Amino acid sequence: MDTAAIQNISELLTDAERADGVRPLSDHLWLDLRQGGRPGFIGLIATEEDHDHPIAYCQLSRGNESWSLDLVVHPHHRYDMAVIGHELMTAALDIVKSEGGGHVHWWVFEASQLHRTLAQEFGLQQGRELLQLRVPLPLPKVIAYRGSTITTRPFDFSGDALLWLETNNAAFTEHPEQGAWELDVLQSRIAEPWFDANGFLIHDIDSKLGAFCWTKMHPETTPLVGEIYVIAVHPDFVGRGLGSAITVAGLNYLAASGAEIGMLFVDADNTAAIAMYSRLGFVTHHTELAFVGDISHS
Repeated sequence: MDTAAIQNISELLTDAERADGVRPLSDHLWLDLRQGGRPGFIGLIATEEDHDHPIAYCQLSRGNESWSLDLVVHPHHRYDMAVIGHELMTAALDIVKSEGGGHVHWWVFEASQLHRTLAQEFGLQQGRELLQLRVPLPLPKVIAYRGSTITTRPFDFSGDALLWLETNNAAFTEHPEQGAWELDVLQSRIAEPWFDANGFLIHDIDSKLGAFCWTKMHPETTPLVGEIYVIAVHPDFVGRGLGSAITVAGLNYLAASGAEIGMLFVDADNTAAIAMYSRLGFVTHHTELAFVGDISHS
């Protein structure tokens, strides 16, 4: 992935976002693209014959013993999705086979019957369902008060990086995207222009990083959206009500920064978290599906 290729793909993704109202690629995949690749990154570009400009893009990124896959077809070429999608999926999964196989997640926004049919062709079944939840900000005073019941401080890389990795990886042991982070992954996130250490709230318990709420502003949105980017409680301290309190603390910070809407993603089967978020006023905005399957090695 050279600079020109990254620019061309970025333009395709922008066109898709304008058509769908949602940016393609997760942050994990987006950063892999922006950085031009890393071990476990593959980008596949489809073009028309005798043309260099991409009409579709497929990306694979390996992490935590699985492969994340995303497939984006330009809005002007979606009438050929069945053909373009089949060719790119074939090429992508052939690469997975050649790399020893593994578990694959293909994330799809508002999946259609065409997506389902394509998934079935390659032996992928509907798996994880991800909900984007939203809540108006500022929170009602009676709820917002809960954020003051927990003491937080800003993230400090020099003293917190290793402690944060310990808490994050303990909380997301089985998570295919958020688990098994290493220092370079964290460094790539905090190097992003949107990073705000003051909005990365840390709650200390004795010598451990007991809980955190990492927030992210989306300045391009109207009304202004603030996201709870990653949030977790160390497994040693689950059951103390820390999750609700630090969520509210994060939402209060976003509101104070000008956000009119708070947003986060949560797995649909995480009923405990969804119940907590519902009590805080969150409702479902949209759904994303992962089609999953185990690909054998070639």
